[in-house]
Amino acid sequence: MAEEKLPPPKSSEAKPSGAAAGKPAAAGASRKKKLWKNVTVARAYIQSSFNNTIVSITDEQGQVIVWATAGSCGFKGTKKGTPFAAQITADTAARKAAEIGVKQVHVLVKGPGSGRETAIRGLQGAGLGILSIRDVTPIPHDGCRPPKPRRV
Repeated sequence: MAEEKLPPPKSSEAKPSGAAAGKPAAAGASRKKKLWKNVTVARAYIQSSFNNTIVSITDEQGQVIVWATAGSCGFKGTKKGTPFAAQITADTAARKAAEIGVKQVHVLVKGPGSGRETAIRGLQGAGLGILSIRDVTPIPHDGCRPPKPRRV
């Protein structure tokens, strides 16, 4: 009798992977398509560092629709930080967004990288209209103490 009341042993075969994580298995894919069918004006966040460029295109609420990085576009190592990689990355993200229905974007650029302007040209070249460009690079107002200078 005591054996009948015990719960079944937990194993990876007992539950599907989506249910094990606490999420329904197919709820995410169908809901995303419904939300993004009629997004025409979006925001494009370009984060350009010395080592990589990340382009995220979101709706007006800030939920990410599509994204691309220089690494996901096939660039490796130091080539990820180049302006050409930034242009290809922005072009890839813009084409994905245009398939969903995005026509115009507000561009927010962050970071000191070399691909800032080139990424904006990549968005424009893919057919997206640019409504505004804003620089949102964080600037410290006498914040942390800088590191000591290098001795070479």
